[in-house]
Amino acid sequence: MLLHNDEKNDFVHVIETLVDLTPLTPTRATTVTMEAHKSGVALVLVTHRERAELYVDQFQSKSLKVTIEPAG
Repeated sequence: MLLHNDEKNDFVHVIETLVDLTPLTPTRATTVTMEAHKSGVALVLVTHRERAELYVDQFQSKSLKVTIEPAG
C-alpha cells in the first residue's frame, strides 16, 4: 500500500492516521510520512489485497490518498 503526498493534510494528521489504522509505530509512521512528503509517495506496508482495499477506504474517509499495487 502506497501513501501519496498532498498539500492539504498536516504531518500530525497523517502520522496519527497511520498509527490508528495500521500496525505502524509512531516512529515508522513519521518516517513514512516524511518519505511521502519528500518524494511524493511512500510504501506503508505490504498486505493481502482484501485488507489493502479496506485500508484504501479507511484512509479515504480520513482525507488521505493511498493506493494498492500488486506485489512483484
